[in-house]
Amino acid sequence: MSMQTILGSGGGIGIPLAKELRRYTSSIRLVSRNPKKVNDGDELLPADLMDHAAVDRAIEGSEVVYLTAGLAYKASVWQRQWPVIMRNVLDGCIKHQAKLVFFDNVYMYDKDYMNNLTEETPVRPSSKKGVVRATIAGMILEEVQRKRLTAIIARAADFYSPKNSVLVEMVVKNLAKGKKAMWFASAAKIHTFTAATDGAKATAILGNTPDAFNQIWHLPTSNQRLTGQQWIELIAGIMNKNPRFTVIPVWMLRLIGLFVPLFREFAEMTYQYDRDYIFNSSKFEKRFGYEPLSPEQGMVQLMKTLEIR
Repeated sequence: MSMQTILGSGGGIGIPLAKELRRYTSSIRLVSRNPKKVNDGDELLPADLMDHAAVDRAIEGSEVVYLTAGLAYKASVWQRQWPVIMRNVLDGCIKHQAKLVFFDNVYMYDKDYMNNLTEETPVRPSSKKGVVRATIAGMILEEVQRKRLTAIIARAADFYSPKNSVLVEMVVKNLAKGKKAMWFASAAKIHTFTAATDGAKATAILGNTPDAFNQIWHLPTSNQRLTGQQWIELIAGIMNKNPRFTVIPVWMLRLIGLFVPLFREFAEMTYQYDRDYIFNSSKFEKRFGYEPLSPEQGMVQLMKTLEIR
């Protein structure tokens, strides 16, 4: 049975991905600073992905490696750490002839094309974090082009999951506490979100489909086009809460950012909220006959996981 390894196994994608990989193999290695079993038979390997030798050991013996790591949401951390982590992973995969599946986002895309994001959307980042994502994706594509690496870049829209999800933090948890939901820039613009369960399931499918490699794939995401306000109303309806919300304008986000570092980091990403953000995953859906969860199905599933009534 082939070994499949998840680097960054403890996050919003790594955990559901480990569950999905059981469909394909019983030999799963989970790698993070403090890995925890998801399935009974998981092999745990503590490692710092900034450590070249540790990453090499983590990849050794693997047939497929999934990179799903998440770093602190800070441009300076991304600039310093992501290129090193990606170089370590690429070197390990090349040395041990492991295939790589990188779980990516859409920060590198041209903001003028946000109303129909496809695998062909121009790469022209407008944020510091977007420049980093473009750089590390370029590192993968360069090794594929040189025929030293077999890889997939699997991209998701903003995703929602019990962990590391802006939608959960801004809307679900605030409403659950009886507070107003929060949105950024404009609640009248469309914003598509990927359900983490769909993202994980599709990432596992791609990693176990030989002819899917050496391509970029958008992970399945409902094409039901809800605005920010409609997301809030949907979530509030499921929770039987009043759909009260406040919209934080860009200028206020920058002002708050003087005192709250996370808001300062988020300010450069507000272009994703001041225009329609429509993620197109038709390539994956057609190839695999896959129907993504609807927003309502996805949120009901999430509420059960979070044990929110």
